[in-house]
Formats: sequence, C-alpha cells, structure tokens
Amino acid sequence: MKTPLLMNKEKFHIEYVFDKVSKKSLWNHLTTPPGLSSWFSDDVIIDGDSYVFRWDKEEQKAEVISLKPETSIRYRWEDDPFYFEFIIHTIELTGSIALEITDFADPSEKEDSIELWDTQIEELKRTLGI
Repeated sequence: MKTPLLMNKEKFHIEYVFDKVSKKSLWNHLTTPPGLSSWFSDDVIIDGDSYVFRWDKEEQKAEVISLKPETSIRYRWEDDPFYFEFIIHTIELTGSIALEITDFADPSEKEDSIELWDTQIEELKRTLGI
C-alpha cells in the first residue's frame, strides 16, 4: 500500500521550444500510447480515461482530468492529489511551438525533477527528429 503523500509539494512550470515540429505531431507524442512510449515510458496502455505507464517492472496509472485537443492535457497519478500537465502553444514572434510542463515536487527534489524533465524532453526531441 502506498504511503500518504505530504502536502508540501510546490508547483513549477518549465517551457521548452521546438523548432520545425508540427503541433499535431507533438500532440500525438503527448497523448497516444505509441507517442508516449517513444520518450516518456517503456509502454503505455489506455484503459478508458486512464493511462497505464510501465517502466521495467514498475507500473503507474494516471487519469486524464483535463483535455483540450491539440492544446493541453492534464494527467493525475492514481492516489495522488497532484497532476502534471502539457500545454502546447505557438510563440507569435518566431512561429516556433512551445511545450509548457506543469508539475509538482518537494522543494528539496525540485531541481532533480527539472533535470529529469530536461532529459525526457531531449529524448522527445530526438524521437521527433529535431
């Protein structure tokens, strides 16, 4: 059984800029099993509104709690009051696509969480061919 989470997590936002990528392609990598399993986890299965993410022998379930097609998706881990969210928008000056990630971490683990996202986004860019 999971232990209750402490409620002292802090929200943070990170933004990554993608040159030469279509919104639709990025969206597919954030919301479909083949897309997510190419950079975020080893395998993904959709079960209704829930996504089951697998890494090696570990498995975590997340529920989609908000969805705006090709704009944003918010996932909440099972038994966790916190969420993570992907928001896609266009930078008007350059026309580049930006991905904003919202997540939560304990203050002492925030830098590690940001580094993990940085690593994951590098893998996402590689799978997108950029």
